[in-house]
Amino acid sequence: MRKIAFILLLVAVAAHAQHPITFEDLAAIHRVGAPQVSPDGKWIAYDVSTPDLAANKSSSAVFLVPSGGGPTMKIADGSGPAWSPDGKTVAYISSNQVHLYVDGKSRKVTDLQGGAASAKWLPDGNGLLVVSDTYPDCGVDPACIKDKTTAAEKKPTSARVITNLLYRHWKSWAAPTRTHIIYVPLTGSPRDLTPGAYDAPPFSIGGGDEFDVSPDGKELVYARDTSDHPELSTNSDLFIVPIAGGDAKRITTRMGADTSPKYSPDGRWIAWRSQARAGYESDLWELWLYDRTSGATRRLAPNFDNWINSIAWAPDSKSVFITASEKTKNAIYEIGVSDGVPHVVLGTMSADGVTVSRDRMIYFEASSLSRPADIYALRSGTTTRLTHDNDALLSSIAMGATSDIWYTGADGVQVQALIVRPPNFDASKKYPAVVLIHGGPQGNWADAWSYRWNPQMFAARGYVAFMPNPRGSTGYGQKFVEEISGDWGGKVYTDIMNGVDKLAAMPFVDGSRIGAAGGSFGGYMVDWILGHSDRFKALVSHAGVYNLTSMYGVTEELWFPEWEFRGNPWDNPELYEKWSPHMFVKNFKTPTLVSHGELDFRVPIDQGLQLFTALQRRGVPSKLLYFPDEGHWVLKPQNSRLWYQTVGGWFDQWLK
Repeated sequence: MRKIAFILLLVAVAAHAQHPITFEDLAAIHRVGAPQVSPDGKWIAYDVSTPDLAANKSSSAVFLVPSGGGPTMKIADGSGPAWSPDGKTVAYISSNQVHLYVDGKSRKVTDLQGGAASAKWLPDGNGLLVVSDTYPDCGVDPACIKDKTTAAEKKPTSARVITNLLYRHWKSWAAPTRTHIIYVPLTGSPRDLTPGAYDAPPFSIGGGDEFDVSPDGKELVYARDTSDHPELSTNSDLFIVPIAGGDAKRITTRMGADTSPKYSPDGRWIAWRSQARAGYESDLWELWLYDRTSGATRRLAPNFDNWINSIAWAPDSKSVFITASEKTKNAIYEIGVSDGVPHVVLGTMSADGVTVSRDRMIYFEASSLSRPADIYALRSGTTTRLTHDNDALLSSIAMGATSDIWYTGADGVQVQALIVRPPNFDASKKYPAVVLIHGGPQGNWADAWSYRWNPQMFAARGYVAFMPNPRGSTGYGQKFVEEISGDWGGKVYTDIMNGVDKLAAMPFVDGSRIGAAGGSFGGYMVDWILGHSDRFKALVSHAGVYNLTSMYGVTEELWFPEWEFRGNPWDNPELYEKWSPHMFVKNFKTPTLVSHGELDFRVPIDQGLQLFTALQRRGVPSKLLYFPDEGHWVLKPQNSRLWYQTVGGWFDQWLK
């Protein structure tokens, strides 16, 4: 009995020592990257990024851990590790150049004016491929590059003369350079393998790895968008070019995006992710195969109805492993090349960064709403966690319990939502709640860790965090995704508000103290709610779309509004007028915090300023949080802290 009492005392003391997560905790968490397995399968290389609050930046380092688990070893400051074919060397990126770690020492091997990223080894180990920014008419000619940079430095003015669209993108102005893939031999001079006036690889619509080298080292496959109007185009295609030099050959002709090419280990196939429709960035991501012998292409798993996020070949080239959203998880599937039938390999975690060793051990990173990413090994359905970088810190943090519910949305369709309760939850109490609305709008809330809009940060302040996945959310089939296009304030609004009814009816929620917050499309929905509901006590709109017509004139990716609202606002004004929140300003009453960044070219700053002006002129309690040095996302550590403090304080003011 004494032993049991002592154990209970230790448990009580440990629980008491834990505290709800703070921003300082969130910033101190090591952000573990994807695993890279060594050729002999004995080691995993991975990078870790850690914010430095005092310096207001992040630093990264490369680590090794035994593939069977064990102590980790830091080998260098840097990121993006890549094993050499013989497993004796790790290439990585540090200070925007490639370095090699071998025999306990590092040395720099590139000195490219445009920097280096995404290093990949050639199979013979005698060189690497890297991505670098270069002047199209210079390639890697040092004299030409010097002339260009010298001329740019001597310009007497910073003014720009602009003659075409996509002159700025996300948070950067268009530069005279283009992204190209450079061959860097370990001895000799580098060569530009993708010359010309187009980016290769291009800006990636759906993320992913945009180039690969054939197993015999003779060929490069890469994605490139050759459209004359990139502001309207999502149509990247795949090209192959000899490493030794020669003309590039286009191997895809579909009108949507073709990305993420991967050679099979036996060299017969190229697998890639593909979308069918032009100008639709949220079209279904399909898995396709190119036969290098015959040139024939075909789709694998033609009935698979969720987005394929990443691909990795099995070592025998007979199957492909994919990750795909499956409701609130990101599952791993295996698809046979011969039958095209997907089989679930892992469906209980949110996985990413899959790599497969020669003995078919699967390595991946995964996280949840209550735990940041770690690297795991998977064999025969059994998972083993290999990294423990955050164990000590997490042991002192009390996370809120997570769960999910289903409820009826518009047209009787079932909608799923995630819930995070406050730490040390007491079911007899009534808690205020915050509804978090995701962006995209084609995206989702997943059972995965995040650093922006982390629901545990809201729960730690004593709120029940409620995260619905309404129309437009991925992981529930493509029809569910597409039912938001042209209907931004319709079924999706009903889906969310029906969820709020469900939330308010929960016995531990005070239905009179509910707020809502969202970013990007989530910010749009907050703006829409402002004009259509008095249900909430307080709102937060971050980087939200407010005036659809003026948004069209200042945003950059014009394919997006032209798809979502069926054209431009002068030829097809109906949907722009119907779904624009600014048309309903006279109904605005709810206290609202507006947050926006000056460098946000995706949803430009005028949207937040217009909203704040309307709120102030209407006499609605409101506040503007303005970041002169942030884009669509708040990324700098000190700015992120201010964002969480200001948003949390706003809800505390109105909900407590």
